[in-house]
Amino acid sequence: MIQNQKISNWYDKNYKVVLLIPVIIVILSLIYLVGFYAKTGDIMNKDVSLKGGTVITINGDIDTTALESELPKYFSDVGFRKLTDVSTGKRLALIIETSAESSDIKNRIIELGINLTDENSSTEFTGPSLSNSFYKQLMYAIIISFILMSCVIFFLFKTFTPSIAVVFAAFSDIVIPLAVLDIFGVKISAAGIAAFLMLIGYSVDTDILLTTRALKKKEGSLNTRIYGAFKTGILMTGTALAAVIPAFFFSSSLPESFKQIFLILALGLLVDIMSTWMTNASIIKWYCAKKDIK
Repeated sequence: MIQNQKISNWYDKNYKVVLLIPVIIVILSLIYLVGFYAKTGDIMNKDVSLKGGTVITINGDIDTTALESELPKYFSDVGFRKLTDVSTGKRLALIIETSAESSDIKNRIIELGINLTDENSSTEFTGPSLSNSFYKQLMYAIIISFILMSCVIFFLFKTFTPSIAVVFAAFSDIVIPLAVLDIFGVKISAAGIAAFLMLIGYSVDTDILLTTRALKKKEGSLNTRIYGAFKTGILMTGTALAAVIPAFFFSSSLPESFKQIFLILALGLLVDIMSTWMTNASIIKWYCAKKDIK
């Protein structure tokens, strides 16, 4: 009881400082994304499903040394991904991605001594115009979803400050993971953009839980209600993380799109812990202090 009171007293004195930490990280992420856009002309690294190009899958445990050393000499953006069996570690397939024409990359692979047939390989080619159109539609979907989510939040709480806190948390859950992915050079696919859409829903769940308990319930003190919401919310987020993190590390035999979804969800959920329980909770507490809500 005494320990809880000490934590409550510390939080009462420092919550305005605590809320600044995620805000600063969001600002730094936005600065990085602006610089990234100025350099590349886009806010993310897109894979061939979003910018067009060729994907060649070569089945079997083949020697990839020559391919990985020679192909980058002819195709600057070529990328390699390996699918392996989780239990044995045996390589199941090698996936080669590049923006080059399929005939060009296939000819180079054949020259390096690997015979490509319908039985041991598959080739997919997506035109740049089709990929660009698909990418724009996905981005419109995210923007429209975010706007509709914001409208629902403002309608639900009918108060600017708590509503903008929820919207800010959802915005943080998208911007910070996107900046992290760009920093590490992760190429985002259509499945990755779908994962960002899912993050909007995950974020809003915990933020609505917090805001509802803090503003609409009257049992106990404000700190008690915030702490009660935290225990429930962290259990929700922790359960989701317990599902997606092992799935990311033990899904080597699944398509790369699955791993990317798990990665983005894990990053977004970790950011959500910070944005909800550091910034959103502190904004709600500040708002309640202004309105004399106990």
